Amino acid sequence: MDEEQPVVDAAQPGGTPDIPGTGHVDDVVGPDPLVIRDAATGAAVPDAFQRLWNPHRMAYIDAGRDGKGRGHEDDCPFCEAPRKSDEDALIVARGEHAYVLLNLFPYNNGHLLVCPYRHVPLYDEATAEETREMAELTQTAMRVLREVSHCDGFNIGMNQGEIAGAGVAAHLHQHIVPRWASDSNFFPIIARTKSMSQLLGDTRRLVAEGWPAAD
Repeated sequence: MDEEQPVVDAAQPGGTPDIPGTGHVDDVVGPDPLVIRDAATGAAVPDAFQRLWNPHRMAYIDAGRDGKGRGHEDDCPFCEAPRKSDEDALIVARGEHAYVLLNLFPYNNGHLLVCPYRHVPLYDEATAEETREMAELTQTAMRVLREVSHCDGFNIGMNQGEIAGAGVAAHLHQHIVPRWASDSNFFPIIARTKSMSQLLGDTRRLVAEGWPAAD
């Protein structure tokens, strides 16, 4: 004979009786409690992905929706950065035609971007002077990163156009991502999460101090 199954209330402890599969957190500032819905009873189709909620990135996403950095020089973050101080813009080096700064959303510690000052979207639209200096800055960045971070390798590349994954498609930028033998552990592979061990300001200072002085 089958065991009698206990009757389980659809609402979780502390939940809202007329909303099945909910609970709430009491110690939240505001007139109403924070309602938490149980995924097992909510309207959802489960998949293999875990979610790391990063609401602060909405500022970056909304900027793209408003056209910022998508063809408008007056609100492009890579046009705006050189007008700020090196510390505020996370710039580590300035050249004549291009400059180097830290990525605000790094894939790894020391993730750098090399950008021309000129607001141009594609690599084949850059001038010979811009491409030459971007190449020289890239080589210098690699040497400095090896010196200050003792990295084992690099990923270097450009995403050309929004369809190719460019975050700011209207302004050309090259990624320089230092790599270490142990940087692909279970955390990014299983949890889809990167553990950043150094603050951006500290990284900028180390790279800037290691950058060779201009002749």
